Amino acid sequence: QVQLVESGGGLVQAGGSLRLSCVASGNIFRLNNMGWYRQAPGKERELVARITRLGTTTYADSVKGRFTISRDNAKLTVYLQMNSLKPEDTAVYFCNVEAMPSTFRTLEVWGRGTLVTVSS
Repeated sequence: QVQLVESGGGLVQAGGSLRLSCVASGNIFRLNNMGWYRQAPGKERELVARITRLGTTTYADSVKGRFTISRDNAKLTVYLQMNSLKPEDTAVYFCNVEAMPSTFRTLEVWGRGTLVTVSS
């Protein structure tokens, strides 16, 4: 019913920047909360940033002041602008969306992930 496609990952040097995009498609009446998670090798998945339907944002302490989450409702897209990247940011980044295919249902949907590698 609903699919997410992430893009924008890659290899960057410490101090550099990347911009991740996540585009939703399918049977979508409305997108509610959206967020980005990441998982590094040997570590559990963690929340990086979250944004509500009306634009309220939440960030992990480790990325505050460096990352910015935003959304474009017309494009069904959520972004993560990552600046001043550190090697510790290296991980697979996953998009997560609460999508309503109708007024009767809410689905939690995950993207397949995009790899971000930060070299020192």
